[in-house]
Amino acid sequence: MSESSPLPPVRLTSEAELARDALATPLLSRAARLARWAGPDTRVGAGGELVEEQLPGAADALGLTGDDAAATASEAWRVAVDTGLVEIVDEEEGTVAAGADLALLTSGAPQDVLGVWLTALETVLADASVPDLDDLVDAMDGGGEIDFSSLDWDPEAEAEFLDGVLGNLYLLTVSEGGAGESPVPLPALAASMIVPDDMGEPTNDVLEQVSDAMMRLDDQFRLLEPVGLVDFQPVDETLMADTDEESSAAADEADVSRYGMVRLTPLGLYGLRARLLESGLTAPAVGDLADKGADALLDGTAAFPPTAARAETEQWLARREPLAAARELLAAARGGDAGAPLRRLHCQQALSLIGLEAEPALREVLDDAELGGLARVWLSEHGAADVPPPSEAMIFWLTIDTIAAQLAAEGNSAELQGLVEGLAQQHGGFFAAAWRVDHPATPDVLEAMGRLHPDKRVAKEARKAAFKARSQQGG
Repeated sequence: MSESSPLPPVRLTSEAELARDALATPLLSRAARLARWAGPDTRVGAGGELVEEQLPGAADALGLTGDDAAATASEAWRVAVDTGLVEIVDEEEGTVAAGADLALLTSGAPQDVLGVWLTALETVLADASVPDLDDLVDAMDGGGEIDFSSLDWDPEAEAEFLDGVLGNLYLLTVSEGGAGESPVPLPALAASMIVPDDMGEPTNDVLEQVSDAMMRLDDQFRLLEPVGLVDFQPVDETLMADTDEESSAAADEADVSRYGMVRLTPLGLYGLRARLLESGLTAPAVGDLADKGADALLDGTAAFPPTAARAETEQWLARREPLAAARELLAAARGGDAGAPLRRLHCQQALSLIGLEAEPALREVLDDAELGGLARVWLSEHGAADVPPPSEAMIFWLTIDTIAAQLAAEGNSAELQGLVEGLAQQHGGFFAAAWRVDHPATPDVLEAMGRLHPDKRVAKEARKAAFKARSQQGG
């Protein structure tokens, strides 16, 4: 993901709901319970970990039984220490006390709770990039030291791999037409990191890498689910026992869920967006622009997909009186800069969400050279009476402005090509008049029409008109 290219906007639930979700996650709730359980007799080692003889008591306090009880309690304790729910009082004595942040879970604001949860998330993400215990034991030399070279483990590469996977999962979730709230198959997520975009049929070597990555992700998502980042359906363990099973890349659609399914929770979306912002990426959320001016709204939604742009605009309008909002939008839509046509297009779309209360604002700009055309369109669509007909000059100016906006929004799309063909067909003398239009984008629009029109004669006529327009503007 590029630092300069904004990601699609994410729709987040309220901070109050997210804070409730955070408090309900198994890992953070266990960490809080252990912080309240700890007392004067609790002892920790040099790294802040509970001494081994106290792990059974911690497991009992959490109501845990079975082979994994001690390990689960140990993980919860580590999170309690890392998040400040527990503080080390005396490192030499190994004594502890409730941390200052423990009170935030019950009396803090939602943002305070989410801050604690984000710290817990970082702890778990760090753990997820570490080899499992069996591999660490196998890598120990005779002196009890870990031989990291034998692990074939690069901590930085492992962290980057997991960050990349989570970034792809975030993008799939927030993109219009992407996964949304549906789970993503684990093989597809692994392939997104391994298979080159320009590769047709993956080679056997690549498929083996995808399979290895999928199993790594299975282990990692099992660790990430208790902190509330994801909902995860692990790989069906019977597949690993059956050597005759097809590889995950060849699984048919009916079987794909057996190879693992994962989706980000609402809390997970919040957490990953926070990490993306921290890393310097532009990761907008719907509602970010609601308290900003109309200029920020029109410019900010220019890169949004249609559904997100509408949702953002609806939130912006909800905070304003309709007539005042319409006047502010119209004022922000003015301009002769390169982004102005797209601003006017978004202004028109925003005004379509306002009722007849906006009519006075539209009538005020009927004589405006830049806004008079879109004002007439709005008034006519809303059935207003006494709408003055536009002059020919205004019609041509609005046409150039509209095509310039479509070019900025969609590029050379099939829809725009259809519009260009229709214009040239309906108006035999269009290009003879269009090059004279006093609009900054006239040369670029006519050049685009020359590229887009399939008829060579018409395309040549458009290019000639573009040359005349550029010469007229001194270009």
